[in-house]
Amino acid sequence: MSFDFDTVPQRLGTDSQKWQKYAGQDILPLWVADMDFRSSPAILAALHERVEHGVFGYARPTKATASAVVDALALRYGWTIDPTWLVWLPGLVCGLNVTSQAFAQPGEEVLCLTPVYPPFMTAPKNSGRVSVTVPFALNTAAHRWEIDWEALEKAVTPRTRLFFLCNPHNPLARVFRREELARLAEFCARHNLILCSDEIHCDLILDPTLPHLPTALVAPDHAARTITLMAPSKTYNVPGLGTSFAIIPDSTLRAHFVRATAGIVAEVTTLGFAACEAAYRDSEAWRQNLLAYLRGNRDFLLDFIRRELPGISIEAPIEATYLAWLNVSALGLIDPVGHFEKHGVGLSDGAFFGSPRGRHVRINFGCPRATLAEALHRIKVALTAR
Repeated sequence: MSFDFDTVPQRLGTDSQKWQKYAGQDILPLWVADMDFRSSPAILAALHERVEHGVFGYARPTKATASAVVDALALRYGWTIDPTWLVWLPGLVCGLNVTSQAFAQPGEEVLCLTPVYPPFMTAPKNSGRVSVTVPFALNTAAHRWEIDWEALEKAVTPRTRLFFLCNPHNPLARVFRREELARLAEFCARHNLILCSDEIHCDLILDPTLPHLPTALVAPDHAARTITLMAPSKTYNVPGLGTSFAIIPDSTLRAHFVRATAGIVAEVTTLGFAACEAAYRDSEAWRQNLLAYLRGNRDFLLDFIRRELPGISIEAPIEATYLAWLNVSALGLIDPVGHFEKHGVGLSDGAFFGSPRGRHVRINFGCPRATLAEALHRIKVALTAR
């Protein structure tokens, strides 16, 4: 089967947060992490069927919905989970906030590695917890971002309760290896930390030689202290349907997590469950075609930067996601995002991810290749206008 990723509906003038940001301006939005692709035909069909039913009461997942998730995890990762381990959520950011509240008290600390998706740092602060960050180290010889283990050990205090991991990593597009995940699990066990692993990009591995390894599966002896967050939203481009889940093998940990959701976490909707089931059960051919298209976009991006954009570099391979982390420090721009916006491209400011201001920007290449080509051409023009 083949699918058309070059022809997409017009999003300008719709409810799209991504496109509304620059409404009335000639700026291509390549910032927030949703793709400019239609969801899979199976998801669209499932949503149409659910809408035709005509009744949209309070929803609970059916056995078929839970089985679609369980079966996909078993087939893709060899991870056998019990359906009772699933805790359904209206979003992964919600999961980070719940985890902070459930397993740390006000004034206690949550560790994470930076740069990272901003809610990793803001979720603890939302409830009076303390976010502690440890920067990644760039191994220039290996051409890879690595965990600074010495700095991580020094960051732990008697008040540290949680460790937040992003695997695959946003924005570094990094797939963690087995030995790294095993060492992180041992680190958390030794310091008595709950390990919360956000794996929302797990089905978007671009390097076919690098399998995604669920953190809880790599270190089964430590799975009892692990919370895994997943969702169909990024892979199947359905973030607006608000459907995610936590996988918590330990019953005590799970009960504590569920108690923290009481009265404050919204339920998943009927349409969200329908889309989730169709994503994991019936959309694998679409996902494989998407991965092939994203690999083409990644390669186009890398080649264009190398040939046409002096002063911009990508410091490590793009192993996963549809996001690239661009080093623009050589340009000497105080406000690189503002500069590129003036030339028609909307990017994400690296400072929001914990990078020093002016050093990095993030670009979303989950779009038709023609859109990406036009955006890169505009960036090239912007380089001559400094």
